[in-house]
Amino acid sequence: MMKKLQVFPLFCLGIVSFGQIPNFPTPQASGLGNYSSNNYGSPTNGRSSQRNYAPSMSSAYQKSSNSIGQHNTYETQRRSQNDAFLREIDKDMAEVKEMQFREWINNGRNIPYDLPSLSGKAGTGSYYDAFDKLSAMDSDNYSLADVNFTVENAFYDNKQNLQQFKSGIQRTAKQLLQKMKERKQDTESNVSKNLMIFEYFSKDMKLNGTTHKAFEYDFKDYMGQKDYSKMFVSKLLKTGSGQCHSMPLYYLILAEAMGTEAYLSLAPNHSYVRFMDDEGTMRNMELTNGMFPTDNAFLESGYIKSEALQNKIYLENLTKKELLGMAYFDLARGYVSKFGYDEFVNKVIDKALELYPNGIAPNMEKANISQVRFAYVMKQLGINPEDKRDLQRIGYFPKAIEQLNQTNEQFNNIDNLGYAEMPASAYESWLGSLKTEKNKRESEALAEKMRLYQLQKQKEKQEQEAVKKAQEKKKQEQKPRYIPIDPSKL
Repeated sequence: MMKKLQVFPLFCLGIVSFGQIPNFPTPQASGLGNYSSNNYGSPTNGRSSQRNYAPSMSSAYQKSSNSIGQHNTYETQRRSQNDAFLREIDKDMAEVKEMQFREWINNGRNIPYDLPSLSGKAGTGSYYDAFDKLSAMDSDNYSLADVNFTVENAFYDNKQNLQQFKSGIQRTAKQLLQKMKERKQDTESNVSKNLMIFEYFSKDMKLNGTTHKAFEYDFKDYMGQKDYSKMFVSKLLKTGSGQCHSMPLYYLILAEAMGTEAYLSLAPNHSYVRFMDDEGTMRNMELTNGMFPTDNAFLESGYIKSEALQNKIYLENLTKKELLGMAYFDLARGYVSKFGYDEFVNKVIDKALELYPNGIAPNMEKANISQVRFAYVMKQLGINPEDKRDLQRIGYFPKAIEQLNQTNEQFNNIDNLGYAEMPASAYESWLGSLKTEKNKRESEALAEKMRLYQLQKQKEKQEQEAVKKAQEKKKQEQKPRYIPIDPSKL
């Protein structure tokens, strides 16, 4: 995260340093004579002949005194003239600096305080279209497959095929439901369907005679810093490898296609899936390693503060609106990765925050936008925001002060939500720690418990169905039989 900027109450003109106003050279004195010469202004110093008149001491003193007086008078006049000349130059310099200072302020107050638009870049139109499509969707009732495709398709300049993407999803969903029927599993059970999807992610599985390989974690550029498409579901489907962003999204898309309930949940630098088991307990599914971690496993990362839990930014089920808010965040991040920051990004993030006010990801992106915008304005003004003294010059620009306050306020909001920055090395270490023998045993025990519970429920359901069929058969047998009478025989 970028450094938080602070402003100090030093807006008084007397102590502001105007580093951008040029420093003029100090003027030199005009060459009006060498006053340091011993012979300057003194009588001719030739040797006297004996015939010459030798002046008396008093006469010589008088002449010397007059000469010195004349010299002092002239020097005083010269110095006075020189001082006046210097004062005139100082006055001119002050006027020039004042003019430049006023011009700097006037120009600074009229500069654009918004980020310049990047609409001229090829491909931005696809993102504008995607934003309009998302905005037209019902935030309480939408297809996650449509939303995800819209976000990813913008990155690919609207060149992907929606029907091809959705037909692939539907085909896989039908194959998994068919697999459940073959195993005589309950296709109406929410838990059974979630366990089937989880198995599809974590184990090799034969579907329609073809072996589907378990998905793998892509450790290379898993944050998508070099290649943002690493974040996409389409990349996961194409390569069979993904990370904690693409895997949970694809899981939820399949769950939607199979008509079952599952939820996205967040942890520091991480997202995972949750569902409710038959006992009414929320269970966590870690798709990157095929495990069922407990909440304590996430808390052990050390980067989840109590404030974060109180504000429900971690370890909570995202609602439909909040999940859509995260889709807007993904749209903004894709735009930034391709083009950079402009006010369109701010527009998208504002929509994300409208749907998900406490979302830590969109709140952090809002802070990034605020700081990039402030840095852009500071560059135009010629102010170094990292120099505390230089930063005080924004006191002349109310809009700049407002932007700085908004930036600091946004960072404060993130702090108040309970965010703690988790370094990439710490995240990788925590992710690896989930595979300890203890966690593996706990995960396997939980998986076995849910499997046995499902078998028991399935057995009970079959017994109930058998009893119901027997009762219906008995009722049919107990129904009175009516023999029709032939009227002709009466």
